[in-house]
Amino acid sequence: MIGVVIDSSLRRASGSLFGLAYGDALGKPTEFLSVPEIHRRYGPDGPRELVGDPVLVTDDTQMALAVAWALHDAPGYTPEAVESLLRRRFLDWAASPENNRAPGMTCLRACGELGRGLPWQQATVIDSKGCGANMRVTPVGLLDVDLDTLAGLSQLQAGLTHGHPTGLAASELTAYAVRVLRDGAALAELPGLLTDRARTQRRTYRADWLGDLWRRSGADSPAEFIAQGWDECRSALDRLDAALRLPDDAGDPCRHTGEGWIAEEALATALLCVLRHPDDPVAAIGRGATTAGDSDSIAALAGAFLGTAHGLSGWPAAWSPRIEYADQLATLGAAWD
Repeated sequence: MIGVVIDSSLRRASGSLFGLAYGDALGKPTEFLSVPEIHRRYGPDGPRELVGDPVLVTDDTQMALAVAWALHDAPGYTPEAVESLLRRRFLDWAASPENNRAPGMTCLRACGELGRGLPWQQATVIDSKGCGANMRVTPVGLLDVDLDTLAGLSQLQAGLTHGHPTGLAASELTAYAVRVLRDGAALAELPGLLTDRARTQRRTYRADWLGDLWRRSGADSPAEFIAQGWDECRSALDRLDAALRLPDDAGDPCRHTGEGWIAEEALATALLCVLRHPDDPVAAIGRGATTAGDSDSIAALAGAFLGTAHGLSGWPAAWSPRIEYADQLATLGAAWD
């Protein structure tokens, strides 16, 4: 997709990064609440207003910023150049006093091993496909790189902490969704585009980016290892397609596509929220925040997708000065718009 003319006036990168943070912040107070309790506190539509000044986010936005700065500072997009920067940014996040937002245990455990200087293939949690792998990958989709590099970067940043093949594949699909939206694809096209990508990549193991990671899994071959991830992602996308064939009952989207604690479900449920409210970004992230599952991650991904599609103007103008890390989001967005 290199060579596509991008309309910079929409400020899609800024819209995506701010959208991720807005969804994250909106879902932060609802993450561990039941849907009836969310309705009791916020009404039938769930939360629609950001509260606080600054409006606080979670580790979802913090780690997305870690990935973004590693990419921003990289002298080139090669495994050697990017891995060391990702490692440093992840370790800085793990040690930060601001890392007090109920961070994922997989990320903390892997960072502990990375901090000992282990090769990342040994430091990663090989059996984890938690959504921490793809909640932070949005910045990869905003880069002007070829699709092989996009795939490698997506899987590498996931693999440092989440070594399961589904964490790798779902991260690539999340970044790919951002890329095609940045390049002008319609939101309604996403399920088909992602399913096609999963089908064509099914047995593609990116050894130049992943090294011998597959050997830790017990798989018989690299192709068998990665195929599991793509197959699980395709199953989640099939559930998304089935849900979209039904009328919207205004209920919890997690009932159809999963609660989002694992990577492929976070992607599918976020997409369901997006496609139920394609022209109303605030409603979509509010829907993501009104779930029985990982509300902040679901809403963050929904915000990233809709922010890419609609650009920065898709969000209320009054929100951007109040969101935590607004200066960093603005700097990175401007660099990639």
